[in-house]
Amino acid sequence: MRPFPFTAVVGMADLRLALVLSAVSPAIGGVLVRGEKGTAKSTMVRALAGLLPDVDVVDGCRFSCDPADPDPACPDGPHEAGSGNHRRPARLVELPVGAAEDRVVGSLNLERALGEGVTDYQPGLLAAAHRGLLYVDEVNLLHDHLVDVLLDAAAMGRSTVEREGVSISHAARFVLIGTMNPEEGELRPQLLDRFGLTVEVATSHDAQERVEVVRRRMAYESDPDDFADTYADSEAELAKKIDAAQQLLPSVRLTDSALVQIAEVCASFEVDGMRADIVMARTAAAHAAWAGRDEITTEDIRVAARLALPHRRRRNPFDAPGIDDQELEQALDQAQSELDSSGSDGPDSDDPPGGQDGPDGPDGPDGPDGPDGPDGPGGGVPEGAPQEQQGGRQDRTQQQGEHGEQGNSEQESGNGGKEPERTVGSGSPYRARLLSVDGSGAGEQGKRSRAITETGRTIGVQPSGGRDPGRSRSPHLVATLRAAAPHQRARGRTGAGLVVQPRDVRYAQREGKESNLVLFCVDASGSMGARERMREVKSAVLSLLLDAYQRRDKVGMVAFRGSEATLALPATSSVEAAAARLEDLPTGGRTPLAEGLLKSAETLRVEAIRDPRRRPLLVVVTDGRATSGSEPVARSHTAADALAASGVASVVMDCEAGRMRLGLAGELAERLGGEHVPLGSVAADALAGEIKARTAQASTIRRAA
Repeated sequence: MRPFPFTAVVGMADLRLALVLSAVSPAIGGVLVRGEKGTAKSTMVRALAGLLPDVDVVDGCRFSCDPADPDPACPDGPHEAGSGNHRRPARLVELPVGAAEDRVVGSLNLERALGEGVTDYQPGLLAAAHRGLLYVDEVNLLHDHLVDVLLDAAAMGRSTVEREGVSISHAARFVLIGTMNPEEGELRPQLLDRFGLTVEVATSHDAQERVEVVRRRMAYESDPDDFADTYADSEAELAKKIDAAQQLLPSVRLTDSALVQIAEVCASFEVDGMRADIVMARTAAAHAAWAGRDEITTEDIRVAARLALPHRRRRNPFDAPGIDDQELEQALDQAQSELDSSGSDGPDSDDPPGGQDGPDGPDGPDGPDGPDGPDGPGGGVPEGAPQEQQGGRQDRTQQQGEHGEQGNSEQESGNGGKEPERTVGSGSPYRARLLSVDGSGAGEQGKRSRAITETGRTIGVQPSGGRDPGRSRSPHLVATLRAAAPHQRARGRTGAGLVVQPRDVRYAQREGKESNLVLFCVDASGSMGARERMREVKSAVLSLLLDAYQRRDKVGMVAFRGSEATLALPATSSVEAAAARLEDLPTGGRTPLAEGLLKSAETLRVEAIRDPRRRPLLVVVTDGRATSGSEPVARSHTAADALAASGVASVVMDCEAGRMRLGLAGELAERLGGEHVPLGSVAADALAGEIKARTAQASTIRRAA
C-alpha cells in the first residue's frame, strides 16, 4: 500500500516545516514530535521519506557509502574510486520500542571472533538508516541508554560498537525523528536537549478542518493508489523544492549580525549550554535555503527560535515546554537595537523609541507572564490562611472512635461535611530522601530499588538460552572461554584457535536499580487543610514526585475526603500530570481512611495484572485519623491489615501537627508493616541533619562514660 501523501495531511504547519527543514539539513539533529494520540504524527513522518531525493550507494556496501565520498573506515571497505554504484530511494527505518541494543548498533559473532579470529560484524538499524530517516515511535518509552546511543550517533554522524576488545565504527548520518505522547511520560531533560527541533501538535477544534481530515482519510482507505495519484504533482513539486534547498544550503551566509541575534535570543531565554545556538544557526540557514535566499534574515531566526528553543529554555521539571512569542520579539528587538547602536550613531539610533518598540513598553504587566510567571501560583494564592489560623485549635480535643469523631468531623467540614471545596497551592519542592522497596526485583531499569537488570555490576554468569532478566546483552568472554576450554580435545582442535559452540556462550548476570510504581494515597480531608498544613503536605508530595521523575518511576494518586476515595490519577509515567493533579487537589470534609486504603489496594491489584514485573511502593500521606462512616477506626485497621498481608511495601508520611499528638500515623505504619516518616523528615537534608545530630549525641554519651 502506498503511504499517505505528505501534502495531503490537513493543517500541522509547524510540524510540516520542522520535518522539511530537517530533511534539508540533517545536521540540525532531528525532530521530536510531542502530541496526543491520533494527531497524524506517524503518518507525516512516514510520508516524509517519499519526498527525499534518491541516493547513490556503492554496490555491495551494507553501510550505504556514497561513491563520491566513501567512508574510509567502512567495515565493507575500503572502496576504490570509481567503484560500481547504483541509485536507490532514501530509506525510512523504524526502530521498535522493544529493540535490544545489538539490534540498534549491530552485533559481533563471538564464535567466529574466538574460533577463527575473524571480525564478523552484522550491521544494525543505525547502519540501515545511514543517509535516510530513522523513526522512533513512542521514543519516551525507549530505554534511556538506547536513546543515548541514537542521539550520540545522530550528533556525531558515526556509530561505534565496542564488544570484548573489538571496535567497529561506521558512518551513521540520518535524520532522527521521534514521536511521543506526553501523557505516557517525559524524556529526561538531557535527552530532550539532544533533539534539534521540537513541535507540539494537538487535535484541531475547527469543525471544517476535522471534516476534511475524515474525508481524506476515508478516500485514502477506499483507494490508496488513486488518492496518492491525486497528490502526485504536489508531492513532486515539494520534493523538487527540498532538493533545491539542499543544493543552496552550502551557499547560505551566516553573518555576524545574525549570530548576535541568535546569541541574544538564547541568552534571553536562559538556555543551558551552547547547543541551542548551534541548532538555531543551522535551522535558520536551512529556512533561508528553503525560502530561496542565500543570507539569513531575522525571519529565519524567528522561525528557528520557535522550533529549537521550547524544549531547551530553563524551566522547572514539571513545567510544560513552551516559548513566549512576545518575549521572543523583545529579544530580537533588543539584539537589533544593540546592532544599530554599535554599527551607527545616525538615524537608526532614534528608531527604538518609535512605534516598533511598542510591544516592549508594558514590561511591568508582561513580566509576570514570562519566566517568573510560575512563581505566582506557587506561593501567592490566598487560600484563606487567616481564617485557618484563627480557627485552628489544638488536636488534643480530637479523639479516635465511633463517638469521639463527631467533634473532629464538624471541625473538618464546618457545615456537616458540606463546606465548599478549597484548593491549597504547594510550596517549592526540595530534594527528597530515598524511599525504596526492600529485596531485589526484576522490573524496568530505573534508579530506585535493587533489582536484577541488564546493566549494572556483575554478580554471576548464565548459560545461553532464553532472555532472562539480568542477562547482559553481550557475552561474558572469560566465562565463555572457561566453558569451552575443557572440550577442545574432544572437538578436535588443530590450530591456535579455540573451538567455541553455541552452548559454551555465557552471559553476565547483573544487578542494578529498577523503577517502581509509586502510588500516593493522599488524605485531603478538612483536618489536613487546617493551619495551611496542606501546603506543606503538597510540597512534600511534589518533592517525592520530583524524585520519582528522576528515578524513572510510574506514579499514581488516590485521594480520599468526605465519604469516598477516588483515583485522582491512574498509574502513568507522566509525573508532570501527577504534579498538575496534586496542585488542583481540593480539601475539606471528613476522613474516610478505610476507603482510601481499600481504593489503593484495588488500584495496586489492577496494576499488578497490567505490569507484573514492576514492584509497587505505597506512600500514605495522612495524620492517621479515621472519622467517616460507621466504625471508621475498625474498618481502617482491617484495610491496613489486608494491605500488609498482600506484601505491598508501604511508607506512611505522618502529617500530624500540634503539641498534643495522638501518634495515629505511627500506629497505621505498624499495621501496614511499613516505614513511618514524619512530614518534616521527607527532605534528604533533614534526614542527614537528624543522623548527624544523633551521631553527635552518641559521641557525647561515649565521652561522658
